[in-house]
Amino acid sequence: MKNLCTFIFAFFITFPVFAQLRKLSLQEVVSAARDQSIDSKQAVTARKTNYWQYRSFQADYKPQLSLNGTIPGFTRSYIEVRQPDGTISFEQVSNNNSLLNLSLSQSIALTGGTVYVQQQTQRFDDFARDNTRYNGVPFEIGITQPLFRLNTLKWDRKIQPLKYQEGNQQFIQSLEQVALDATGYYFELLVAQVNLQIAEKNRSNNDTLYKIAQQKLALGKISQNDLLQLQMGLLTAQKDLASAQQATAVASLKLKMYMGSRDERGLELEIPLEAAEFAINTQLALDEAFANRSAAVGFRRKLLEAEREVQFAKKENGLNASLNATFGLSNQGSRPSDVYRSPQDREFVELQFTLPIMTWGRNKARTEVAKANQEFAQQSVEQEKLTFEQEIFTQVTLLQMLQKQVKLTKLADNIAADRYQIAKERFILSNLSVTDLGIATQEKDIARRDYILALRDYWQSYYSLRILTLYDFEQNKKITY
Repeated sequence: MKNLCTFIFAFFITFPVFAQLRKLSLQEVVSAARDQSIDSKQAVTARKTNYWQYRSFQADYKPQLSLNGTIPGFTRSYIEVRQPDGTISFEQVSNNNSLLNLSLSQSIALTGGTVYVQQQTQRFDDFARDNTRYNGVPFEIGITQPLFRLNTLKWDRKIQPLKYQEGNQQFIQSLEQVALDATGYYFELLVAQVNLQIAEKNRSNNDTLYKIAQQKLALGKISQNDLLQLQMGLLTAQKDLASAQQATAVASLKLKMYMGSRDERGLELEIPLEAAEFAINTQLALDEAFANRSAAVGFRRKLLEAEREVQFAKKENGLNASLNATFGLSNQGSRPSDVYRSPQDREFVELQFTLPIMTWGRNKARTEVAKANQEFAQQSVEQEKLTFEQEIFTQVTLLQMLQKQVKLTKLADNIAADRYQIAKERFILSNLSVTDLGIATQEKDIARRDYILALRDYWQSYYSLRILTLYDFEQNKKITY
């Protein structure tokens, strides 16, 4: 019963392949994966996030208008009231203290401070005494300025644009990675389909040769041992065919899932040709990689972040101060309009500071840790640059070698196919042994698989180089989306 269910399941999986086929090329699969795959959609989402994070950073340097307040601020309770003789009395209060504040602020990137203009209105209702009073600030200008501290706004202006550029380049790399992954799934199915074609051809050929051998045995032109050898070859071919059908069905499902395709038709993949032969200049590949890759942008970002941490440790360990100053007008009255009649000056100046005197070496330790981290970051970046260059050099060399390898394996495939055809005809004419025919069959199959695998290695190397450099060497231009 189990074998019957397995057969029915395999039949319905493979049936669409025979009923209706959807022919696809490598370029069509790559294009579909870039448009529909989950990986490509995640890359698009990451790019949107990167964009809005950068927009948020830019907004921090533009004027900010805000309205805040407390409406209502109702209280009904007993509160502690100190009497003139020093005793405590608990008095009942019932009031509403509402406040509105309209503020326009602007960050100062040069100094790291903030300047603001604001207007404030306050209303106090004493329900116990049926009294209402207004207090307000018609106009006030102020500044908050950190002194002797790290200017985070200045450093963000250096680092955030690099993060934005890094994210944009990462998006391009992600789509190129999708192309590489799609290529892997494409050739996994293509190899399975080629193996299926080989298995079907071998089964058909072995069946034909076995029938011919039976006739030869009756005529005494072949031994019983040779006939049994051909029969074993036929059984092996039938077993290989069943295995190839299962592998093809699995590989087809994996490719469809990665492409995000819900098309129930079977897939028939074209054998892609290698790209038009093009020269690859190693120095150009290195230059483009350092200009385009997100990792190259990340090198600069990491060094700046390490330098920022050193500056932060130095400044935070010394004298820290903050200046707060305001100038404005204020008034009060029983009506809202009283606030704006002959308002009085309103000034406020405050200088807060902190000066470490005895820290038992803690401040120095923090600075030394930051310096050590900066040194480690510099060493790591240098190592990553060397690895980066080595990867590019290796990939350029590999692709150039594979361009030649594909041509050689294609030639070997043609030769092996012709040799097998000759061997088959000689066997039919009783001019070749079963052993020699088997050798020719194996060489034909191996040469065919080697050609497909060489194409797979070539195209994977082709897309790997595009990922490493974000440069199209065929059209001699940067890759953009």
